[in-house]
Amino acid sequence: MNLYKFLLLLVISIFIFSCKTPTDVVYFQNSKDLEKIKSTNSFTPVFKVDDVVSILVSATDMDAARPFNLMQGASLPPPSGEITATASVTSGTEPTYLIDEEGTIDFPVIGKLKIAGLTRVQVKDMLKERLRIYIKDPIVNVRLKNFKITVIGEVDRPGSFTIPNERVTIIEAIGLAGDLTIMGKRGNVMVIRENDGVNTYHKVDLTSKSIFDSPVYYLAQNDVLYIEPNKTQVKNSKGRDNTVGVVLSVISVGLAALALFLR
Repeated sequence: MNLYKFLLLLVISIFIFSCKTPTDVVYFQNSKDLEKIKSTNSFTPVFKVDDVVSILVSATDMDAARPFNLMQGASLPPPSGEITATASVTSGTEPTYLIDEEGTIDFPVIGKLKIAGLTRVQVKDMLKERLRIYIKDPIVNVRLKNFKITVIGEVDRPGSFTIPNERVTIIEAIGLAGDLTIMGKRGNVMVIRENDGVNTYHKVDLTSKSIFDSPVYYLAQNDVLYIEPNKTQVKNSKGRDNTVGVVLSVISVGLAALALFLR
């Protein structure tokens, strides 16, 4: 009888300490072998207030393009109208512009341009149209310089990450952070996105292939991913070190099993 109680207690203990199941930790569980999943998302980032944008203008006649590439400290050409610039140098070759609180930049010769809310291609096309007055066949290169996302919570390497190509998915962002820990809730990942001073909260399920159709599958600049801890992690973190809690639990179960066995 004592042996039966011991075995029963041992089975219960194993169940308690092995509470994680494949459905808790496996990604994309409902996908089929060789199944083709085409994302319906077509997200393209738009410029926002406080973004840093680099704009480089070139043409066959580089002398004609030079007034539109003013660097910090560069001397202005002889005035042929009002010329203002707030460009500064960060990369050494490209003028950069900070989008102000009104969503505008102060571009050489042309003046104020509202670019907040526009995509990179839209800004490029707008500038080409404006520059044709001054330059034949202008070439415009526009880049967002501060595309950054942040991953916090139950991941191996939480932190902020700068994205050079202006395009990153949730999966790639989690990869940059070293993947979720075993204590992270894969079915309840939160993406916090700010637009015009208003935060929106989206929840996605990494265990389902439906994530590929999520409106936040492609992240926008300054998005924050929060990985929520599971209940076990929350309980263990209350007032004690996780390792100590597990060790004490194992010792308690062992002593109880020994007491039953020796009766």
